[in-house]
Amino acid sequence: MANDFSKGKVWQNIVYQALPLMLAQLVQLLYNVVDRVYIGHLPGADSLALTGIGLAFPLTTLIAAFTFLFGTGGTPLFSIARGSKEEERAEKILGNTFTLLLGTSLILFLLCYTFRRPVLYLFGASDDSYVYADAYLRIYLFGTAFSMLATGLNGFINAQGFPRTGMLTTLIGAVLNLILDPIFIFVLDMGVSGAALATVLSQMASCIWVLYFLTGKKALLTIKRKNLKVNWGLTREITALGISGFIMQGTNCLVQVVCNATLKLYGGAQPVLGYNYGAKCYTKVKQGIRFMSLLGIGYTVAAWLVVLLSPHFLLSVFTALGYSKQAIFFSLLRKVMIVTPLTLLLPRLGLGVDGVFLAEPISNAVGGIACFVTMYFVLYRKLGKISHLPT
Repeated sequence: MANDFSKGKVWQNIVYQALPLMLAQLVQLLYNVVDRVYIGHLPGADSLALTGIGLAFPLTTLIAAFTFLFGTGGTPLFSIARGSKEEERAEKILGNTFTLLLGTSLILFLLCYTFRRPVLYLFGASDDSYVYADAYLRIYLFGTAFSMLATGLNGFINAQGFPRTGMLTTLIGAVLNLILDPIFIFVLDMGVSGAALATVLSQMASCIWVLYFLTGKKALLTIKRKNLKVNWGLTREITALGISGFIMQGTNCLVQVVCNATLKLYGGAQPVLGYNYGAKCYTKVKQGIRFMSLLGIGYTVAAWLVVLLSPHFLLSVFTALGYSKQAIFFSLLRKVMIVTPLTLLLPRLGLGVDGVFLAEPISNAVGGIACFVTMYFVLYRKLGKISHLPT
C-alpha cells in the first residue's frame, strides 16, 4: 500500500517518494535560472536589476527559515503520529502547523514591508540598486503567506504517501512563473515589478493547490477548523524538531548578507587601492590594507562570537529529541562556523572575489563529511543494537 510506509521494501518506498520530488526540484532550478535570464535582459538595466534582486534574497531566505521551522518540524511529528495510528494527534499537528505558518507569515510581512528600506541598505544596497530591490520586494512580500503555506504544508501531502501530488505543488508554481514572467516583464513592460508579481501569482496557485488537497476528500488526514487553535505543547515539539531547518536557512540568510557586504566592500576597495598604488601613494595603500584587514577580522570575530555565545541557550531550550543537539550543531557548522569566516578571510588571503565563491564548496565538503561520520557513529551503529525496532 503506497500510503503505508511499513509495507514493502524500504528502498522502494524511498525511491517512490523521492523521484517526483527530485523532478520538482529540477524544474524549480530551471525556473530560477530562466527567471534571472529574463531579468538580466531588461532594457537599460545593465546588471543593476540582478543586483537588486540579489539584495532581496536574504529577506526571502529569512521567510524560508520560518517556513522550515514549522514545516520541517511538523511533518516528522505528523509522520510519527500517523505511523502510531494516532490520527487525531496527527490532524492536530497539521492544524497547528497551518496556524503557525499563517500567523508568522502575517507578522513577517508587516515587519519586512515596513522596514524594507533600511534593511536593504543594511544588506548592501546602493542608491541605484535600491530602486530595483525595492520594486521587487514591495510586491514579492505580498506573497509571503502563499509561499509559507505552500512550502510549509506540502510536506504533509508527501507524508501521507502522495509524492506526485506534492510534486505538482512545485511544478504548478514553477511552470506558471515561467509563463507569466515574460508577459509581465516584457509584454506589459513591468520590469522587475512584473517578475515579482509573476512570483506572487505562482505562489498563490501553489498555495491553493495545497489547501485544496489538504481540505479535500483525497487526503487521508485533513485540516479541520477544530484543530486550528494553537496548542503550545505541540508548538514546542514542532519547533524543537524544526529548529535545525530554521538554523540552516537562517544561516543562509547570514551568509548572503556577509557575501553582499564583502563583495561590495571588496569592489569598493579595489579601485581605491589600485588608484593609490598607480599614483605611488603607497602610504594610503597601506592604510587601506590595514583598514580592510581590521574590518575583516572584526566581521570574523563577530561571526564566531555568535556561535560561541549562543549554543548553551539554543541547546537548553530544545531537548525534545535525543539527537536535536547534533542536528543544531551541524546546522550551525556549515554556514556559521565555516562559510561565514571563509567568506571574510579568503578574499583577504589573495583570492579576491573568487574567495567568496570558494567558501561554499569548501563548507559543503567539510560539513557533509563531518555530518555523515557523526551520523554513522552516533546513530546508525546504535540502531542495530535496538532489538525491539520493527524490521
